[in-house]
Amino acid sequence: MLLLAGALVALAFGHSGYAQHTRRVTRVAIVTGEDSYPGHLWKDTSTELKTILEAGKPDFNFDVTIEADPNFLATPEIFKYDVLIFDFRNAEPLAQDEKDKANLLKFLGKGKGLVTTHWANDAFPYWPEYNNIVGRSQQLHHDKRGPFTVKIIDHDSPITKGMADFQADDELYYDNKDGSVPVQILATAHSNVKDADFPMALTVHYKKGRVFNTPLGHDVKALQVPQVGELIRRGTAWAAGTLM
Repeated sequence: MLLLAGALVALAFGHSGYAQHTRRVTRVAIVTGEDSYPGHLWKDTSTELKTILEAGKPDFNFDVTIEADPNFLATPEIFKYDVLIFDFRNAEPLAQDEKDKANLLKFLGKGKGLVTTHWANDAFPYWPEYNNIVGRSQQLHHDKRGPFTVKIIDHDSPITKGMADFQADDELYYDNKDGSVPVQILATAHSNVKDADFPMALTVHYKKGRVFNTPLGHDVKALQVPQVGELIRRGTAWAAGTLM
């Protein structure tokens, strides 16, 4: 009986020691392709996001596809996925903007997940409801690119449980636009420009869906900080409902 109990615990907790389901395949679409700002190289960052997720085995089992057109949101194909990861920001409405927005709301209404990285938490800067979806979005203002400490402030969330503070090498966004829905802030960093702390990871429950939002991930170098990759893997699993 003791051996059986040990086996059940091993199934409930992955190799990293946090509760999760390891058998289910989580289908993920990285939605990207908008390149109006030359400082964000989506081909590089989206490829790195895919690499990060696929490196999570055996603790995670992600099946990842890159969709290089934000108007993928307007298609019924999105409903085949458990989680969407946004790696784009469109300054102007998309070609199929109304359908894109309607499908995103429907997707979350079905209890599916969304992850936004870096500037994608402002993917729809002209759509007020998007601030509620992601909890907080930034206005493209940040400290000078460089190292800073990310402080874990929620040690109970399955996303950050067991994680220690770490050094990022990134753009520290500030001047957030707040939504009107409750958010759970998981990690912060201190802006030298504003002399204040700003969220570096947070979660939102929107409709029946789960949203993980991190402004980290400006480029491949930023994403290759091991703890940033771990946050994204855990955040994606949490958004899919497979990390408890």
